[in-house]
Amino acid sequence: MRWLFSLAINSLVFIVVAGFLQPDFYVKNIPTAIIAALVLSILNTIIRPILILITLPVTIFTMGLFLFIINAFTLEITDYLLGDALRVNGFGTAIIASILISTFSMLIQYFVFGSKDKKKNSQR
Repeated sequence: MRWLFSLAINSLVFIVVAGFLQPDFYVKNIPTAIIAALVLSILNTIIRPILILITLPVTIFTMGLFLFIINAFTLEITDYLLGDALRVNGFGTAIIASILISTFSMLIQYFVFGSKDKKKNSQR
């Protein structure tokens, strides 16, 4: 159930980020946002760990900032897979969009689900 709620949050975040980055970041409609969130979730589960492993020296050297490049790359793949329904104009836009998507998703999920520390403390 939590996974579905996270998918809904990420779909909402796609729409909000598209509003911020118009016309360079475009989501056709709500079903497209849901599909984009699902595809990005699958890519982050399958491809992202492989990319992190391959680029580990660069990621360590940049103190984790290279992860934004990896996130932008997975967003570009999502753009490619969805065709005209999702449009990301340029890699710079993909980097900015990935930073915004990551930040908004993290904040919303933190406030909705709470932190892991809160759950551990409440169980004691």
